[in-house]
Amino acid sequence: MTHSNNSGTHTKKQGIGARVARKEDARHLHGKGQFVADMSMPGLSEVAFLRSPIAHARIQHIGIPETLNGRVYSRAMMDAQDIVADSTLPSYQASSQPPLAKDKVRFVGEPMVMAYAQSRAEAEDLLEQVHVEFDELPVYTNTDSAKQANRNLVHDHWQNNHFVTLKAERDFDTYAKQAEVIVHRKISLSRQCMVPMEGKAVLAYWDHQADQLVVVSATQVPHMIRTAIAMFLNMEQGQVRVVSPDVGGAFGYKCVLQQEEICIAWLAKTYKRPFRYIEDRREHLIAGANTREHDYEMTAYADKTGRLLALDAKITIDGGAYSVWPFTIGLEPGQAIGNLPGPYDFKGYRCVSECVATNKPGFVPYRGVARTGVCFAMELTMNALAKEVGIEPWEVRQLNLVKPDQMPYVNVTNKHFDSGNYPASVTRALEMIDIDRIRAMQSAPRSDGKLIGVGLATYTEQAAHGTSVFAAWGTPIIPGYDQAFVRITPDGGLEMRVGVHSHGQGMETTFAQIAHETLGIDISRIRLVHGDTALTPFSTGTYASRSLVMSGGAVSLACKKLLPRLLHIGAHMMKTSIDDVHLEGSNVVCSKASVSINDIANAWYINPQLLPTDVDPEGLETSAAYKPKVDTGCFTYATHAAVVAVDPELGAIEILDYVCVEDCGVMVNPMVVEGQTIGGIVQGIGTAMFEEMNYDSLGQPLASTLADYIMPGAAESPKIRVDHFETPSPHTEFGAKGMGEGGAIAPPAVIFGAVNDALRRIGASELLETPLTPRKILSAIAQGASS
Repeated sequence: MTHSNNSGTHTKKQGIGARVARKEDARHLHGKGQFVADMSMPGLSEVAFLRSPIAHARIQHIGIPETLNGRVYSRAMMDAQDIVADSTLPSYQASSQPPLAKDKVRFVGEPMVMAYAQSRAEAEDLLEQVHVEFDELPVYTNTDSAKQANRNLVHDHWQNNHFVTLKAERDFDTYAKQAEVIVHRKISLSRQCMVPMEGKAVLAYWDHQADQLVVVSATQVPHMIRTAIAMFLNMEQGQVRVVSPDVGGAFGYKCVLQQEEICIAWLAKTYKRPFRYIEDRREHLIAGANTREHDYEMTAYADKTGRLLALDAKITIDGGAYSVWPFTIGLEPGQAIGNLPGPYDFKGYRCVSECVATNKPGFVPYRGVARTGVCFAMELTMNALAKEVGIEPWEVRQLNLVKPDQMPYVNVTNKHFDSGNYPASVTRALEMIDIDRIRAMQSAPRSDGKLIGVGLATYTEQAAHGTSVFAAWGTPIIPGYDQAFVRITPDGGLEMRVGVHSHGQGMETTFAQIAHETLGIDISRIRLVHGDTALTPFSTGTYASRSLVMSGGAVSLACKKLLPRLLHIGAHMMKTSIDDVHLEGSNVVCSKASVSINDIANAWYINPQLLPTDVDPEGLETSAAYKPKVDTGCFTYATHAAVVAVDPELGAIEILDYVCVEDCGVMVNPMVVEGQTIGGIVQGIGTAMFEEMNYDSLGQPLASTLADYIMPGAAESPKIRVDHFETPSPHTEFGAKGMGEGGAIAPPAVIFGAVNDALRRIGASELLETPLTPRKILSAIAQGASS
């Protein structure tokens, strides 16, 4: 393990480890990005949707005036299949999600009718003339009411309202009966929206020259969306091209098939004309997919020193109305049951993880996929254990974390931790916040009356998990190898083609750095082609912190395959042996001469008489496929710590300090790592303190604008300090591990730990449910005072 701080210790200028400014930022900062909403073409029609005002009802009649024929459509007018995401998980019940509601509606905001016109406003005016009659049904706004139902289920053909129930048990009774200390907690996360800067966006048209349906979508997974559109519109995949241009954030919201993508694609296929839909913010908040709503019952069994022996847990997830394609709702309880033990070393485990259907928008993977919830539950339980045995929260972690001499370590749920020093990250985080100073501050009276608290959390992030993991989850599409295609261009530059797609990760820069590491070509002359199924090799796409490890690994291998060809041609041009040459920068050099890659490209493309007779006929282009040696995932880890000041009169929280000590293996670009980490932490602060999508008893969403749905802004975001360990993964190319989700995992656990630490000094009740609103804090203080 090596250590670096956020001032950087790397000396390379452009390759792996260099703090290179992101190439893509220039066009975005100058307003030259190309998003779906920026596009225009002759005859483009804008589409709007009439959405259900009722959470659960049978559709008795949809009245469309004859004057609107050809411009307004219901489900009965579409010759497309319903979206069905099957799974091989035991007990799984598949939902059938129509592109437009038929027979019944299952949540407020479900699209029922669509219209198109020259403008979005005109399309909305047409929908005002449509009349829908409903027969209302009981509404299930939480998992308790949904589980009690035995008729009028969310999906009529089901046996009950359970999507899936998963169970895991390993040596639980053996270790639980040895316990001297038992702690129990009920812990909950509230429902959230994802709120990327750009919502759903899709434009589709018919390419008459190629005789192809072209779907331009703000998606993370263009190849999977092509598969889905072809499947559900009954087309050959070769008839469909999906293009993903610049994407304004996604966080998981855009890694699944959207109903609107099917609808817009169907219009373009049917009428051979261009159509577009852009989601507005109100639609996103009301009808966009939701996430994070988990409830935990946690019971920890330990010895009297705080050494954890066994864990018993029940996880209940509110999955909303539909299971999404392709990951299915099974991904959430599957990730939860498998990742709940976190970075801890214990032997006894029993867990039931169930997902229940309710009358809310369907659940979609969100940055961290269940791990924010399991970290929150596990870390608050560890805090409770520390309190019970009378030691500091960090001491109970140091006692129970997997130690470096145990690596590689297979935990109680068969997660393979390949490398790292988890306890050292705790030690470093405590040093960064100066824990001795903080404890001294807590014992000294403050003139402003605020209470100081400190919290911390350690987590693992399962990144780049592959075939065996997704096969176990039973998803319709299973990731395998990722491929990359690279070629030297006639001017001596490099073109890379990959199937993943960036929505803010900086791939145009980091992939160029990976290629530069092997070929030495200046990154300004390296171009990444991605986001177009007609031009790129197949990949399941960008999700699960996989892109840099998987496609980045393929880029590295492809460049390494290309290098000997360059050396061979260069040696011949200098009339020397290949054993006497090497690459220096972007030149092939020997003791007496040098030949640039530009010269070699010129020889291949323009002056082939200069080539050796035994030149590789594959030329200056090649491809490679890659996945890690162990496809259960490479595990990133980190410890976050925060210091807060709580105003006991107002219930207000101020984050005084926030630090992160992370280890994602070898960093390709530390500046990109820090940007991703800080962005994730701010999202996690939103989960902890602000974001909450509430529903009334009729299933009506109570936040339809950003005045109601509160998110952290600059004023609510503290200065965040990031420190790095670098433990190369033994299973990946150049030792990298994925880290795109990690920042969002720990903050709720950290901030709740800090606030509870502050409030315990005045005897307040423990806070165990997000978000940490002033009302909840004041209520906890009042409950503590009355008990």
